[in-house]
This record gives sequence, C-alpha cells and structure tokens, in this order.
Amino acid sequence: MPNLGSQALGAFLATAGSLTLADRKLIVDQALLLIESNYVHLPMKEAMYAANPVRRLRLLRTRLDRQTATAMEPEWLFHWQVSSIFHSVRDLHTNYLLPAPFAGQIAFLPFRIQKAHDAGADHYIVTQILSGFHAEGFDVGAEITHWNGIPIARAVAVNGARFAGSNTAANLARGLDSLTLRPLLIQLAPDEEWVTVSFVGNDGAKREVRAHWQVAPNLPPATDHDAVTVAATSMGLDLDSDEKSRAMKLLYRPDVVDLEEGQSSAELAEPVAVEGADIATTMPGVFRARAVNTPSGTFGYVRIFTFNVNDPVAFRDEFVRLTGQLPQNGLIVDVRSNGGGHIFAAEFLLQTMTPRTISPEPVQFINTALNLRIVRRHKDNPTGQIDLGPWHESLEQAAETGATHSAAHPITPAAGANEIGQTYHGPVVLVTDARCYSATDIFAAGFADHRIGRILGVDDSTGAGGANVWTHGLLANLLQLPAPADAESPYRALPNGANLRTAIRRTLRVGAAAGTPVEDYGVQPDALHRMTRNDVLGENVDLLAAAGQMLASMPVRRMDMVIEASATGTATIGLTVAGIDRIDLYLNNRPRISQDVTDGNVRLTLPDVAPGQRLSAYGFAAGELVAARRATI
Repeated sequence: MPNLGSQALGAFLATAGSLTLADRKLIVDQALLLIESNYVHLPMKEAMYAANPVRRLRLLRTRLDRQTATAMEPEWLFHWQVSSIFHSVRDLHTNYLLPAPFAGQIAFLPFRIQKAHDAGADHYIVTQILSGFHAEGFDVGAEITHWNGIPIARAVAVNGARFAGSNTAANLARGLDSLTLRPLLIQLAPDEEWVTVSFVGNDGAKREVRAHWQVAPNLPPATDHDAVTVAATSMGLDLDSDEKSRAMKLLYRPDVVDLEEGQSSAELAEPVAVEGADIATTMPGVFRARAVNTPSGTFGYVRIFTFNVNDPVAFRDEFVRLTGQLPQNGLIVDVRSNGGGHIFAAEFLLQTMTPRTISPEPVQFINTALNLRIVRRHKDNPTGQIDLGPWHESLEQAAETGATHSAAHPITPAAGANEIGQTYHGPVVLVTDARCYSATDIFAAGFADHRIGRILGVDDSTGAGGANVWTHGLLANLLQLPAPADAESPYRALPNGANLRTAIRRTLRVGAAAGTPVEDYGVQPDALHRMTRNDVLGENVDLLAAAGQMLASMPVRRMDMVIEASATGTATIGLTVAGIDRIDLYLNNRPRISQDVTDGNVRLTLPDVAPGQRLSAYGFAAGELVAARRATI
C-alpha cells in the first residue's frame, strides 16, 4: 500500500481518551446552545422525525452531573452518545466534530465498493484496490456477497441507519461508503479492527478475505471554517462527503495530490491534463472535462468534484474556459458525490448555461435572541466579510410578531450570479445522485428552478441538504469581531480541538417551486438511471449513453456573435444562429433592434455606438428566450 503514515486501528485507539469530565460537560453545554439558539431546522426536524435533540442533550448533561472524574463512562461511549443525538435530526450540516486524536484522521480498508444494478438486482462490486494489498481472487470486478457474515445489502442498510441522510437513498449511499472509509473527524471509529469479506471472484469461485482497518492523516481542507471570511460564512458543505472526497484522492489519486501539492482545490499556474482524453485544467482536483462518445453522438462532459473553493470567480471562469473547448451541441454536467462548498461558486455557475436572469436562492435565520445579537453586530458588514443587514429588520420585528423565521434573502449576490451571462448555448443534462448535498443541492435546485436543462439521477433524489452551515468556532468569532469583543458571549472554547457545526440559514427554492425548502426534499430528477456493472467498471459508459440520449432529444441552439466597430460610430453585428427565429439587440440595457431571423448568418447594423458600451443579444424561439450573448464594443 502507498506510504500514508498509516497505523493499525487498534494502535491508534490506544492513544484516545483524554477528555475530562469538565470537558464533556462543556461540549454538551455548547451543543445545547447551538441546537436551541442557532439551529434553523429544529422545528421542522421535530415535526418530521419526532426528534428531540434538546431533551436528549439535557438528559446527557444530567447523567454527566452524576458521574465523577474517577468513575466516568468510557470516552468512546460519550462520543457515541453525542454523535447519536446529532444524527437523530438527519441533517448532515449539523454535526459533532470529534476532538484529538480523531480530528484530521481517516480510517480505511484497502479497497472500494460500488453498487451496480443489473438483471433486476443490486450487486456490490470491488472497483478499486490499494496498491500493495493482495488476496487470492480479490480483484477489481469481484462481487461482495457478505460482510462479517451479514448479507452485503443488509450490512449496507444497517451501516447507513447510523448516519444522517435525509432520505433512504442518502442513507444507503453513505452506508456503503462508510463500510470502507470513515473520516474520524465526523464518524466514530469502527468497532471491529478487521473485517471478513465474502466474495465471488472474476473466475466464479467463492472465497473470503480478511482486511484490517488502518488510520492515516487526511489531506487538509480547502477552507478554514472557523475564520470570519467570505468563504467560511458562505459555506454549504457536507463535511462527511468533503472529508471522504479528499481521502479518496489521497488513497487512489496520488497523481492529483502531487499536482495540487497537497492543497485541496488548489489552482495551478498552468493547466494540466490528468487523463489522456481530458482537457487540461488549472483545477485538477475540482474539474474533469473531456468529449465523450455515446450512441447518440459526441458531447461535452464536465465532472465537478467539489464546490469547496476559496475563489468562486476563478472557479466559474475555469468552467467557462473548459466548456468553451468542448463540443457545443450538448453538455453533461456531472455532480455525483459532490458534497458542496462555497455557495457563491455553485450559484455563479448557473448563468453560464442559460439566457435567463438567475435569482439566487434565498435563505432564512430562525428567530432567536442569540441570532438577533449576531445579526445586529454584523448588519453593516464591519469586517468586510459578511453583510447580515438584509436579515436585520425582520429579526428585530420577529421579536414582536413571534415569526419563526426571518425574511428570506440570498447569500449569493445577484450581480455576481448574472455578471457574465450565458456562455454555453447547447442543451445541458445535469447528473445527480443521493450524495449531492448542500451547495450542490442548491446548484441542482437552481438548475431546475431556472429550467436550464434536464436532470438525470442515479438515485431518486439529491441528498436534500438545504442550508448555509457555520461552525461553533465561526459563531464565537462573529461575537469577537470587530473589536471590542462581546464580553458576554455565550460561546466557550471547546477542548482538544473538538468543534460543532449547525445549519444556520435554511435555503428556499425559487421559480415554480418558490418558498419550498430544499432541506429534506432535495431535487428530483427528470429521469432515472441505475448504475450498471459497465458503469462502475467502465467509465460510466451506460450512464453517459443515457445522458447522450436525453441530449439528442433536446433542441440545439447556436448564437455566435462577432462585432465590427467603425470609426464613424456604427457597429456591424455578425451573428450565426440556429434554432432561433428572432434576435433582439440591447445597448447599455436599452433596446435598439428587434429582427426576425432564420438559421444561418445574420448581419445587423447599429448606429450611434461608442467604445466601451455593453452590447447584449437575445435569441428567441416561438417567443421564448433561448439564447443570449454579451460583449463590449
């Protein structure tokens, strides 16, 4: 196996267990503070799942009061109790983050399993094996039948029930992932030090193999989630998925780790191609772009592994550059297993694939005295990092009206979400799964709400996580900045590097679904494709064929534009159009020309133009806006 600085699970756990009784009480007290005073989904979770995390935390606190420093329960039991309470609300944004030595570590087995659906049944296939791990017949393509003697489908379901997915598909997806990979920051260490796996090899023989859990440091996160920065305060991230994504890169894509020099989502000075067919990218840990051949034609394909970047404009611009080099007759955007990240990055991307104006999804705080206190402090954006002014008035009024939530306003600035407009004019298919969460849920919801294209799901829904998430450390810092600090802040520093996260602002849909929460509902696809053995072992060949078939059934638009400005104050606009019957030209947002057109080349002349003016061209088909271009004269 690669040299990861790993150690056996048993040896690692021997170093755990340094929380004092006072430490445990402090963690529970601060967890109560977050759940009662900051957690935006608490009323909905209580109603939907009959969850009562506040009562359970108070009971745990009472039991801690009955313990003594010399007769405490084992530390693993304390972590299990707190984690169980957080998992009960089925919200992957709201977490107990374990202290040292667990934080920053991953536990892993030396192989990966994926589910394939063939011949009317699910199959669990070995798709990756770490170099250095060998067992007779245990090769890529082997099918797992039992896990420690439990039929594999049941083992996945039992494991998934421990986690916080908002729907069955999300629970099962996470249950499968966590059979072989667990970020110890957010998941408890495995109970067993090794597993016995029963499998059928590629030769048809039935065998068993024993695999031992190992523990190693994970790659560092892309963002400091406790810092008062635009990135941290605009975060929509499933931390479990983000940790697993970095771990998968560490374990199975060391070439990408080397390119990024160990820094997650790093932007390189020069583009590189990770695979032979890929288009070179400056963000190899974020994007994969290439042309794909399907039975329905050749189309563009972009995989977006994460939205967890610090510069959403650079992220958007790299997407534009990559898609500009792909076939323009259709684009597959694949966000499977993307746990989210910077909400700006997700919503800035939408404009590039539609002529319509993007309305970023609005968010709400829950009305509490502590949230009002934080919003008052940052209503005028004194740090230059977070402007909470739009929510201030409604939270002040809620103290009198008793409204449960504040008014809804977007986190993403509308100007940024519409800054460059449409750059890709072909039809688009979005590919999703149950691991899509947080900012990726927001992206998928915006894609659907703005009718950008069609959605092909490998699961019945996205992960259904709709919120902006803040850490306990960030909340504490918001009451410390700007100086002077709030001397009566209720937030207390947590011991041994422990942390807590909470969904602080909930996301609402726009468009036809306006006002519907994303949380617990997610985004449903237009069509469903169950992953096949060919998919998991052969570069998603059947999935891409299904996406290509969808693209081939959608209309293809084209609107290329060239401007020829003259010294006499006129400009000739050369357009090449397809699938468009009318062109409207605007100069500095004022209408100048509207002309019916047919497919082919069109030349339009604009008088009275000056250098630096903004030209916008809008293409219509049967009265519907279907394409747009922007340029500066």
